[in-house]
Amino acid sequence: MNTEAAEKKEGWLNKLGPGLITGAADDDPSGIATYSQAGAQFGFSMLWTVLFTYPLMVGIQIVSARIGRVSGRGLATNIRMHYPAPILYAVMGLLLLANTINIAADVTAMGDALHLIIGGPAQLFAVGFGLLSLLLQIFIPYKRYVRLLKWLTLALLAYIATALVIHVPWGEVALRTVMPHLSWKSEYITTVVAVFGTTISPYLFFWQASQEVEEQLATPGALPLIQAPEQARANLRRIKIDTHVGMGFSNLVAFFIILTAAVTLNLHGLTDIQTSAQAAQALRPVAGEFAFLLFSAGIIGTGLLAIPVLAGSSAYAMAGSFGWNSSLDSKFGAAKAFYSVIIFSTVAGTALGFSALDPIKALYWSAVINGVIAVPIMVIMMLMASRRDVMGAFVIKRRLQVLGWLAAFMMGIAVVLMLVSF
Repeated sequence: MNTEAAEKKEGWLNKLGPGLITGAADDDPSGIATYSQAGAQFGFSMLWTVLFTYPLMVGIQIVSARIGRVSGRGLATNIRMHYPAPILYAVMGLLLLANTINIAADVTAMGDALHLIIGGPAQLFAVGFGLLSLLLQIFIPYKRYVRLLKWLTLALLAYIATALVIHVPWGEVALRTVMPHLSWKSEYITTVVAVFGTTISPYLFFWQASQEVEEQLATPGALPLIQAPEQARANLRRIKIDTHVGMGFSNLVAFFIILTAAVTLNLHGLTDIQTSAQAAQALRPVAGEFAFLLFSAGIIGTGLLAIPVLAGSSAYAMAGSFGWNSSLDSKFGAAKAFYSVIIFSTVAGTALGFSALDPIKALYWSAVINGVIAVPIMVIMMLMASRRDVMGAFVIKRRLQVLGWLAAFMMGIAVVLMLVSF
């Protein structure tokens, strides 16, 4: 009885980890900008996208988590072992580029948000946030660092709270969510593609798979499931719960960001929102000071969560591609190449904020790159998850196959529509 009670307690305390952090990191300042633009430009007509992407996001993220936990290796390492190297190197290079651009947008947004709250030099704040994130990743051991990331997910509650302090016509919201006013105009389709691409991003695949490996290495007695099938039941159940909750939290927050922008900005004719900081500033006169402060604080909190995920996923991918030691639990001297990628990605992203680079165009091309590389990565993931030489007895079943392939198919359609919209 005591054992059963302990298992239940441990279950609720520890089952939320890689999936929760991955889902929360998806709502980074760049994502907030995309969702704000969707709500500001099209109002309630974009709320359906969050419901539509949720099962697809859950399916593909569970596949990535299972590959990591079953094989005991990250995605890049598995791809290197089973697929041609040139494909891997091309995809990893593009991933590093897209993630670095995303980091640039995120640290810039965080600096702008703090400037809106307290005044002062936005660029200096951005440098400070980039440096803080870098130091935390390098000097805090994995077990302590992952607890910090879990607490940072609470920053996303700011966006639910923002919607609760403004007047929302809930009846109309419910109706328009399930019966939206769809459009075939290019602006509407482009925004749908942007929301879809923001929700399902390649860096999330690499991060969650690698975090499952980190969790296994950090747990005494834990082995890759292909070597210890007796550990499978508890771990696969944990992955399922963790990913459902994490992606649910992510999409719930995205829903409330779109909703807030729709109720405040769209209804007041403010339809051109390009950055998350601009969305926060636009909220101030129409939703009040408290809503503005919540929205702005959320940008900073989500950025502190997202930057290490972006830089870390690049490092995991590059380390897996070249066979480097890759663990946030390792000292710098034991994983120099791994940490060097984190340093490069974070420093380069922060430095881009001082360049003449147009942040809006940069984010657009980052989304294009992410969308293009997501499709082959998802296809490879689905093929790997069905291979017995990778997964042993834990090849994915029909339900996950359907969800995973549907996610890859829909992402492929999104990329085609995006290219046509050019």
